[in-house]
Amino acid sequence: MGKLGEIQVEADLIASAQRGEDAAQRVLYAALAPATFGFIRRVVGAHAVAEDIFQETMIGMYQHLDSFRGEAPLGAWVRQIALSKCLMYLRSPWHRARLDVGTWMDDALFGAAPSVPPSPESFDLERALTCLSPTARAVIWLFEVEGYSHQEIAQAFGRSVSFSKSQLARAHERLREWFEPQREREPCAPV
Repeated sequence: MGKLGEIQVEADLIASAQRGEDAAQRVLYAALAPATFGFIRRVVGAHAVAEDIFQETMIGMYQHLDSFRGEAPLGAWVRQIALSKCLMYLRSPWHRARLDVGTWMDDALFGAAPSVPPSPESFDLERALTCLSPTARAVIWLFEVEGYSHQEIAQAFGRSVSFSKSQLARAHERLREWFEPQREREPCAPV
C-alpha cells in the first residue's frame, strides 16, 4: 500500500467510472480504499470513527467524480476529500465534548492515565500517536508522512503557518518524551 496522494489511475478507467460503469467503480475502490482508510485512521485515531469517515469519503468521491479534472493524481484528489472530512470531524463540537467527557470519566474511574513509555521490545508508533491531541496527531501525520508543507497544513486547518509549526514542534517533543528512556539527569551544580 503506497501513499494515498501518489496513487494514479488511468484516465480511461476514471472516464468509465465517471460514466457510472460499475466495474470501473469497483476497480477504483479496490485501488483507493486501503490507502484512503489508512490515511483517515492515522489522522483521526479511532478505528470506528475512521470507518465512518472512510464511508463518507468514498461516497463523496463517487458523488463528485465528474468534477475530477485530472490535474493531479486521483489519489491526491481523494486525499483532499478525506482530509476535509477528517478536519470536519476534528473541529466538531460533539467530538470535543466527547473527548472532554471521556477524559473526565477515565480520570474519575481509573485515575489519571500514566504516561509510561513503552519498553524497547514494544515499540509501537500507534500507541505513541494516541498520546497526542487529535490536532497534533493530524499535523504530524500530514507533515511527516504525507509530505504536506506548513503552508498546506495551515490552509487545510484555516490557521496560520505558525500554528502548523508549533503543533509539529509540540508533537515532536511529546513523542520524544514517549520514546526516550527515563534517566536521571546530572545536577547542574555539584551537591
